[in-house]
Amino acid sequence: MSTTPVRPTAPGTAARAAGWVAPLCWIAVLLDGFDLVVVGTVVPTLREPEEFGLTGTGATAVITTGLVGMMIGALTIGTLTDVVGRRKALIGAVVSFSLFTLLCAFAPNALVFGVLRFLAGVGLGGCLPTAIAMVNEFTRSGRSGRVTTTIMTGYHVGAVATAALAIPVIPSLGWRWMFVIGAAPALVLVPLMIAKLPESPSYLLAAGRRAEAEEVARRHGLELEPAAGPDVPAGGGAAATVRSLFTGGHARNTLAIGVTSFMGLLLVYGLNNWLPTIMREAGYDLGDALAFLLVLNVGAIVGLLVAGTVADRIGARTAGMIWFASGAVFLALLSVRLPTAGLYLMCFLTGCFVFSAQVLVYAFTSANNPPAVRATALGWSAGAGRIGAIVGPVITGALVTAGIAFPWGFYVFAVVGALGAAALSVTRALRRA
Repeated sequence: MSTTPVRPTAPGTAARAAGWVAPLCWIAVLLDGFDLVVVGTVVPTLREPEEFGLTGTGATAVITTGLVGMMIGALTIGTLTDVVGRRKALIGAVVSFSLFTLLCAFAPNALVFGVLRFLAGVGLGGCLPTAIAMVNEFTRSGRSGRVTTTIMTGYHVGAVATAALAIPVIPSLGWRWMFVIGAAPALVLVPLMIAKLPESPSYLLAAGRRAEAEEVARRHGLELEPAAGPDVPAGGGAAATVRSLFTGGHARNTLAIGVTSFMGLLLVYGLNNWLPTIMREAGYDLGDALAFLLVLNVGAIVGLLVAGTVADRIGARTAGMIWFASGAVFLALLSVRLPTAGLYLMCFLTGCFVFSAQVLVYAFTSANNPPAVRATALGWSAGAGRIGAIVGPVITGALVTAGIAFPWGFYVFAVVGALGAAALSVTRALRRA
C-alpha cells in the first residue's frame, strides 16, 4: 500500500482544517467539563437532612461511583475508538452521558443517584480521549500542544459555567435542575454531530479505507500521516492495539504517562469535587466557597491558552514538567490563611498551572503515538488518570471527615503535583509532532 502523503488542496490554519470538527468536539468536551464540577456544587446540598443526608463517607461514595464509570469508559471506549471509528464512538458517548445525566435529576435516593452517576461516567470517560484524538487528526502537524489545550478550554468553560450556574440555580430552583441543564445541550449537539461530523482520515487509513481517507483529507486540506509506526500493526484489532502500548519503545512512555495522569487527575478531581467543602470548613460561606471553584476554573482556561503556545515552542513534555512543579507551589500556598482577595488570586494561579499540566500530558501522548493506537493511548492515559480521579476525592473526603482538610488537603495536593513532574520526566519523545 502506498504511503505517499495526500497534499492539501489549500493552505489552512488548525481551525480551518478542522471545519465542524473543532467546535463540535469543543462542545462535547464542555459537557464533560460540566460533569467535572456539578457533583462538587451539589454535594453540600445533598448532605443536608431534608435531601439525601449524605455523610462525608456517603458523599465520597457518590463522587467515586461516577469516577469508576469514567475509568471504565476511558479504557473501553478509548480502545474501541481505534476499532469502530472516532465519529461513532464520540456520538455514542455524548448520547450516553447526556441521557444518564438527565436521569440523575429524578433520582429518588442516594443509591439510585450513585448508579446513574456510574452509568453517565462510562460515556463521559470515552468522550475526552476520542475528542482529543479526532481534533488532532484534523489539525496540521506541529500544533499538537496548542490544539489539545484549545479543545480542553471547553472542559473548563463547562466547569466555570456550572460553578456560575450553581450560585443562583441551587438556592432558587434546587440541585436537580443542575442535571436537567447539563443534559439539555445534547438535544442540539447530537443532531449536529450526526449531520456535520466527518470520520477521521487517519482512522480511515488505519482501517484500510484509503480512498475515503484521501477524499476527507482533500476536502479538509490535510496531509495523511502513516497509519502505523514500526511497532504498531495497522488493522490488528483491539487486542493488538492494546498490546502495542506495552511493547518495544512504547512501554516506558505508557507506564510513565499512566503515573503522571494518575497524579494529574487526582489533583483535578480532588480540587473540583471538594474545594467548596474545604473552604466551608475553613470558615467561608457557601457563596464564597462556590466562587473559589469558579475562579479556579477561570484560571484553568487562561493557563490552557498559555500552555499550548509554550508547549509548541519547548515541547509538551518540558512544559508539562514546569506546569506540574509550579502547580505544586501554588497548592502549598493555598494552605496559608489570606484575605479573601489574596485567596482568589491563589485560586486563579493554582487553576492556571494544575489543570493545564494534565492537558499537556494528553498533548504529549497524542503527538507521540501513531493514528492506529492514538485513541487507545489517550484512553489508557485517561483511564489511569481516572484511578487518580477516584483516589483524589477519597483522600480528600477522608480528610474532610477527620476535620483536617484545611490545611492538610493542600499539603497532600502539593506533594502529588511534585510527583507528577517527576513521573513526566521519565518519558521520552518517540515521534516528531
